Amino acid sequence: MQNKPKVLDGQTILITGAAHRLGAVMAEYLHGEGANIVLHYRSSRTGAEALEALLNRRRPGSVCPLQGDLLDFAALPALVEEAASCWGRVDALINNASSFYPTPMGEVTEAQWDDLLGTNLKAPFFLSQAAAPWLRRVDGSILNIVDIHAERPLRGYPAYSIAKAGLAMLTRALAAELGPEIRVNGIAPGAILWPENMAEEAKRKIIGRTFLKRRGEPEEIARTARFLIAEATYITGQVVAVDGGRSLNA
Repeated sequence: MQNKPKVLDGQTILITGAAHRLGAVMAEYLHGEGANIVLHYRSSRTGAEALEALLNRRRPGSVCPLQGDLLDFAALPALVEEAASCWGRVDALINNASSFYPTPMGEVTEAQWDDLLGTNLKAPFFLSQAAAPWLRRVDGSILNIVDIHAERPLRGYPAYSIAKAGLAMLTRALAAELGPEIRVNGIAPGAILWPENMAEEAKRKIIGRTFLKRRGEPEEIARTARFLIAEATYITGQVVAVDGGRSLNA
């Protein structure tokens, strides 16, 4: 008896920052749906190699690791070409890689600004531009991992919030620029994975502001990514909040 074809069979998905946290969860989930994964990482070689080995044991020759610094903007076209060379195509680009740390007003440095705006906004734009010719060939899609704080700023994190707000607009602008061949959407996660060293009381307050009164699971982001890439053929320019209703509870 033949195995039933999976929705992403034969497709190639490039995921930035795929060696850990949400990137790794999406890589594993979308791989399970049949996709070949170009697993980008910057410095997390150990995590990338471990995930590559795991997924290639499940389906040999289905993961292509790709190291690169997304702040080396001149190298981004070559990075996309290397990704495309793995299987001769790119069907989806997931701009997931992100810097996240506090930048209190009065203490923000230009280097912090350049890093946060670079990883969260500038790199996704230029990666998308480089990937567009490949995506057009297959009526592909771009998925940006935004944040609910693109709409409601996170106190103490102004540069990060500004960058994510820009990424939300980038999602809408690229949908206009790249249609009809390429769809562009975003996901805005809420309380999914906690930042390191977050106090338990802070976690309880955040969960208390959701309508569902629980933390979301990383796989809920991965399932939304699958829907937007594989099934949402008439959705573009949208940022879907996956946050248990928290963004509606001011």
